[in-house]
Amino acid sequence: MKIEDLINLYKLKKEQFGKLAFKHISSILRDAKELHKKDFLTTSNKTDHEQSWRSFKEKNLEKLIEFIITDEIRELGLEVINGNSLERTSGANLSESMSKIKRNLLVDFGEFGHHLPDIDIVIYEPRTLKIIAVLSSKVTIRERVAQTGYWKLKLASDPITKHIKVFLITPDEDGTLTNSKPCKKGRAIIEVDTDGCYVLSETEIEESNKIKTFDKLILDIKQILK
Repeated sequence: MKIEDLINLYKLKKEQFGKLAFKHISSILRDAKELHKKDFLTTSNKTDHEQSWRSFKEKNLEKLIEFIITDEIRELGLEVINGNSLERTSGANLSESMSKIKRNLLVDFGEFGHHLPDIDIVIYEPRTLKIIAVLSSKVTIRERVAQTGYWKLKLASDPITKHIKVFLITPDEDGTLTNSKPCKKGRAIIEVDTDGCYVLSETEIEESNKIKTFDKLILDIKQILK
């Protein structure tokens, strides 16, 4: 199974639900898991499908989100790049523009060098190469929220990167964000230590200034540009 198969499942949901297709990401992942298992049992001599599926799901959720947002981001005059492509590629193999984007994201660790934050998607202005926002994606909040908060604090501590917005995207399959009171630890970290989180879920959530449904992401990017 490939990312194209996941995208095709999303397109089917979009035909059915239109702009609300994002609410059905968990359903898409359930359908994809069945297809993935058939491929796994046919082509692999390994027995642990769950481990293989978790790896596929995490890696390809970010690619699916990138696919969903790219056209609307470009309509704003911005561009999108996968953060992992910056991490994997050395400076000598990067184009001049991608090299500058990478430099505009680096976090200074003093004598221990400069390092890229762990992020999945970068949104930037193609003419100036200014980084507008970075996105991290996770199926459940508890897996990455503290890490996202950490990178927000590191970026905010440097004058060169302090303007960069740090957002999290998630289907929130463990329900961490559903209620604001009582507030679970993951939600508290988002509210205090990140710029916000956008939720891809059928479950109704109690929204706040920082925790919103996924369809609000583009609206908020527009506000950043003003």
